[in-house]
Amino acid sequence: MTTDTTPEGTSDLVPRLEEEGEIAADYLEEFLDIVDLDGDIDLDIKHDRAVVEVVSEDGPEALDVLVGRDGEVLDALQDLTRLAVQARTGDRSRLMLDIAGFRARRRDALQQRAAEAIDQVRSSGEPLSLEPMNAFERKVVHDAVAEAGLVSDSAGVEPHRHVVVHPPRAADQG
Repeated sequence: MTTDTTPEGTSDLVPRLEEEGEIAADYLEEFLDIVDLDGDIDLDIKHDRAVVEVVSEDGPEALDVLVGRDGEVLDALQDLTRLAVQARTGDRSRLMLDIAGFRARRRDALQQRAAEAIDQVRSSGEPLSLEPMNAFERKVVHDAVAEAGLVSDSAGVEPHRHVVVHPPRAADQG
């Protein structure tokens, strides 16, 4: 297991996150046995959260059933895994689950979409509403927008919650 944490006292956090990862791995291995799928579990710690990935030697398509349409099954499995961790530790988990690199590929696509939106907002000077996204997807876009020096917020109600990217003037006006 590798770690990627900030130096500000997070070394106390590492053992707890490693425990979360181990509990999640046990839960997911049992789940894979029940549904009769082959997969290996990779554990990591990134940005002060446990990261668990299920991978297959047979290629990512072998685990498509666990991703589902637009990651819906993956989101549900992540919620169940977080609940399993919470049941064992008594603490709420922020664990991130990825299956066959789906979230990594989605993150790359979202960062590209955010870059396009940033360019469009800078060119037009007008706010731009993006398509509805889940919480993970919105966070990726918000991070990219902030890194570019613009401001974004979320608007709407699930399942239509989306990111609105604002031009620099909107940020200056408060």
